[in-house]
Amino acid sequence: MSDGRATSFGAAAGDYEAARPDYPFEAVAWMLEKLPHRSHRIADVGAGTGKLTRVLADAPDAEVIAIDPDPLMLEALRAAVPGVPTFLGTAERLPVPDASLDAVVLGQAWHWVDPVVGSSEVGRVVRSGGTLGLIWNTRDSGTDWVRRLTAIMHSSAAEIMLDENGPAVAEPFGALEQEEWRWVRPITRAQLHRIADSRSHLITASDAERRSIHDDMDALFDELGLEGDATIDLPYVTRAFRAVRA
Repeated sequence: MSDGRATSFGAAAGDYEAARPDYPFEAVAWMLEKLPHRSHRIADVGAGTGKLTRVLADAPDAEVIAIDPDPLMLEALRAAVPGVPTFLGTAERLPVPDASLDAVVLGQAWHWVDPVVGSSEVGRVVRSGGTLGLIWNTRDSGTDWVRRLTAIMHSSAAEIMLDENGPAVAEPFGALEQEEWRWVRPITRAQLHRIADSRSHLITASDAERRSIHDDMDALFDELGLEGDATIDLPYVTRAFRAVRA
């Protein structure tokens, strides 16, 4: 992983688990539907607190492991998704044997990966005909207040990548296929603040910058009339990608 922010999330594991959205089951199932047989072994890489792991673990006939570079994130994952084996590692250095997996998936993580090195290493551990799946939940900035919120919090590395050329993969994987799902999540002011606190920009920001961002968020929420336990519908887009190993 090429950026120090990529390994900053353990400091905000509680905010990440409490505030980040889960992944739609349909999107996760789509990533894996090209696997050649029903029973399969899957690694969730950059697994964090297990937002994607828990969806995979609910799939029938799936044996799931979770890999992340941050022990604090894996500690939170073990509490959230007990029973899933966890390992320290990255997409560029996977702690599993050659050709031992049917799929490797990454949620909110491939933008931190060197795509050539990562593709080669994932290709080492995935069997021929297996899948590399990539997925992101992002806010839908087609709504004015969401666009203003993003401007206050600053666009993430993932949002910048997806808005530009999208993710890239390399040999031994073929071309990426893409689908997207749009959905809405009712959310409170407090949850929106915790989302901000779970982002690498705020985790690594100075105290003064964090206070300024939260103050600007509160000014927006005051304007929207979002008080107490009241919720506002936050629109999301889930973007999923898959590529098959040669």
